[in-house]
Amino acid sequence: MIELVKNPKYDFMAIKNYAFAFSAVLMILGLIGTVQIFRGHANLGIDLAGGTSIQAKFRNPVSMERVRSLLADAGHSGAMLQGVEGDTVLMIKLRAVGGQEERMVAEPVLKLLREKMPENPFVVESISEIGPAIGHKLRQDATWALAIAFLAIIVYLAWRFEFKFGVTATVATFHDIFAMVGIFWALGLEQDLLFITALLTIGGYSLTDTVVIFDRIRENIRLRKRNTFSETINLSVNEVLSRSLVTGFTVILAVAALLAFGGDVLRNFALALLIGLVIGSYSSIFVAGPMLVLWRGEKMADVKR
Repeated sequence: MIELVKNPKYDFMAIKNYAFAFSAVLMILGLIGTVQIFRGHANLGIDLAGGTSIQAKFRNPVSMERVRSLLADAGHSGAMLQGVEGDTVLMIKLRAVGGQEERMVAEPVLKLLREKMPENPFVVESISEIGPAIGHKLRQDATWALAIAFLAIIVYLAWRFEFKFGVTATVATFHDIFAMVGIFWALGLEQDLLFITALLTIGGYSLTDTVVIFDRIRENIRLRKRNTFSETINLSVNEVLSRSLVTGFTVILAVAALLAFGGDVLRNFALALLIGLVIGSYSSIFVAGPMLVLWRGEKMADVKR
């Protein structure tokens, strides 16, 4: 196996207070972002907030300012426009607002553009119209999916290790999910169903990474009973560090390719995976083990086989 770091002997536990402080900032950011999502003040995608998304390909480049002005005059001042492929392809997103939620607006908007810009004909490539009721239902389903995942992780790890290992791994996993929600909210990036998919994907990756470290901790607890628990955690993380770096680096290469060549539709999804991979690797090394010491203490008691 490739070894990026040979015989590492880093003292990860020595910087646990700095890691906790950094994680506290991420958690506060994640909590604010989560509250803002449920208040409807986050940058939610059409599929979660409800609204209309139109993608049209024009014969010639389109003036964004002109389209924005036409839409504002028609009562859509909050329309979001994005041009791609030299501004010949235009993406228009119209959020559902106030009492107009159930009114579908794609056809009136397309009729407006045809009438006001006859010199630049276009073909419609895609239309998505989602009512806010469906968006609300999708947000509820996503919340239930995360809650069920939370409970399933605790049960699985409590069965495989012991209860404290299970709870600690679960907290580390949801640390990553909250951190991603907070970062996306702070950067004003759109959160849609693909973002939810990225959250669940990163949750699985982070949990697997943490389980690998916990497995090594469990083995070392039986073999090195003269060490303190902190020393055992340091030893275990150093033993799997090269494996974690190789795995993380390989996955990041694949996600970076998706980010570079996946196009506008997959850009936020790939970015969420990239951020999540970094945060997940960080929490497995700097958060999960130190939390276990805080709760379990330095006593080298045996664990489940």
